Amino acid sequence: MLDRLKPARGSRRPRKRVGRGIGCGSAKTSGRGTKGAGARAGRKHKPHREGGQIPLIMRLPKRGFTNPMAAGEAQIVNVNALARFKKGTEVDAAALAEAGLVHSASAPVKVLGEGALEAALKVRVTAVSSSARAKIEAAGGSVELV
Repeated sequence: MLDRLKPARGSRRPRKRVGRGIGCGSAKTSGRGTKGAGARAGRKHKPHREGGQIPLIMRLPKRGFTNPMAAGEAQIVNVNALARFKKGTEVDAAALAEAGLVHSASAPVKVLGEGALEAALKVRVTAVSSSARAKIEAAGGSVELV
């Protein structure tokens, strides 16, 4: 059966051969217009290039400020994800990364309070929400910020 497979009818078209005389419909300039960078070989203009006109991105007013010194985004873990750890376990960024709950053990981790927790855990993370802290401590665990 595999030797008889064919593409669906109309899904494959022959490539357009340009510059083959005035009778073919795309002759002479071959659909590239007349003169300018687009007509030349090796055209490498960026999408925002506007041919001498000030590009749109430069015409628009600049607003706001991004602080390059601000701390990176914290990795988020919810309280219900901590339920997989056994009672009395010390949960830190390395343990969370090993369990597959965060991508990196070196990046900051924040625990949020979605879900419930029964096991008493020792949680050592960068940040914790007030609801998550309350749930961890209500289960008999402790929270330490590093």
